[in-house]
Amino acid sequence: MRTRVLAAPPAGSGLRPIYGTGDPGVIELLRFFRNPIELVAQRRAAFGDITYIKAFGLEFAIPLTADGTESVAMNRQKALAAEPAWGFLIGPFFRRGILLMDFEEHRHHRLILQQAFNNKRLRGYLDEMQPMLRKGVERLPTGENVLVLDELKALTLDLALEIFLGMDLPRAEADRINKAFVDCVNAGMSIIRKDIPGTKWAKGLAGRRVLEEFFRRHLPAKRASDETPDLFSVLCHARSEEGHTFTDEDVVNHMIFVLMAAHDTSTITLTTMAYYLAKHPEWQDRARAQSRSLPREINYDNLGEFTVLDAVMKESLRLNSPVPGLARRALEDTEINGHFVPKGTYVSAVGMVNHHNPDLWTDPERFDPDRFSPERAEDTSHRYAWMPFGGGVHKCIGLYFAQMEIKTIMHNLLLEYEWSVPDGYTWKLDNSTLPVPKDRLPVTLRAI
Repeated sequence: MRTRVLAAPPAGSGLRPIYGTGDPGVIELLRFFRNPIELVAQRRAAFGDITYIKAFGLEFAIPLTADGTESVAMNRQKALAAEPAWGFLIGPFFRRGILLMDFEEHRHHRLILQQAFNNKRLRGYLDEMQPMLRKGVERLPTGENVLVLDELKALTLDLALEIFLGMDLPRAEADRINKAFVDCVNAGMSIIRKDIPGTKWAKGLAGRRVLEEFFRRHLPAKRASDETPDLFSVLCHARSEEGHTFTDEDVVNHMIFVLMAAHDTSTITLTTMAYYLAKHPEWQDRARAQSRSLPREINYDNLGEFTVLDAVMKESLRLNSPVPGLARRALEDTEINGHFVPKGTYVSAVGMVNHHNPDLWTDPERFDPDRFSPERAEDTSHRYAWMPFGGGVHKCIGLYFAQMEIKTIMHNLLLEYEWSVPDGYTWKLDNSTLPVPKDRLPVTLRAI
């Protein structure tokens, strides 16, 4: 493996350089798409605590330790900014979302947005989602080759439309909105980043236009009506303690981003849980036994009693984190754990770097939910050993909603069905956008 230096540190600074291969970006991306875990392990062995890769014509510094991840996430010197990095990657499709804001503007918007995810709102969302999710689970097809990814994606989309939008859309309209979101997500990792007909980029731009038109069309009615429990209405009426509210443009931008984030991340987490519970039926039995011992109707106060599901969810998020990482760009010359990062460099703190690090986890490639037990607590080995929801001021604002949704769906699945995969089956992930199974996870689903 050849070695290239990102940039020489200033003389006398005492900072160390960052090394990489200097290979063309297309090659680096193909390596990542093929096996990101293997790529990280190779780079750690070759270059130590940090490396850089080329992608999309840019250079990305990637910390390979939990300390480096913490340095990026905490950003104590405010030398790194999220908007220039995420703006380049997904800005045309999810512009002005909370992830694409920095410093005081980010704080201002987050304080308002938090009103939609406080305890009172979360209790209301949970009460609203219970009957809808139970019915959705009961309608799942049974038999062989049930495609889990597709079924769960449809279920989480229906939930998002009801709880986030407060709308009962015709299936054709719901499918149109879903396709627009999918096209926007897929466009973010497009190698061709120009509006050329037929490309992912062009489809993403078209998807953004569909979503903007949809939310703007429905926004006046949400503004005019009394506040209702759905997120769309809450954002139209939310007011921070300082009295600040969102403009119409703010509401549209935040709805597009939050709906995308909640929909895709929950679907991937649920699919990953379903995969590992099929591969490890002893854990499926344990989770089902606990679900049977607890009330069919989940309430906000007994969520913590689902300890087996909680451990399975955490381990699934560790092994296949749906959020790719924390993207930043250096606003000035800075450093990450003693390594020189020149102004203008893009930085990416990737969760899988820590989630698969043998220095932090025992046998990290093995499915072992007990590693999260109070007795072992491997997730406490470092503050950023486990970071599926990001970290720092940009930590996912909807993480508690996501966990409620995931536990509710999986609780109902366990009570209604058993599922399995053939002996020796191992899924293959498509890492070209968000990590999903290439075959959409076919299982044998049997009602019980």
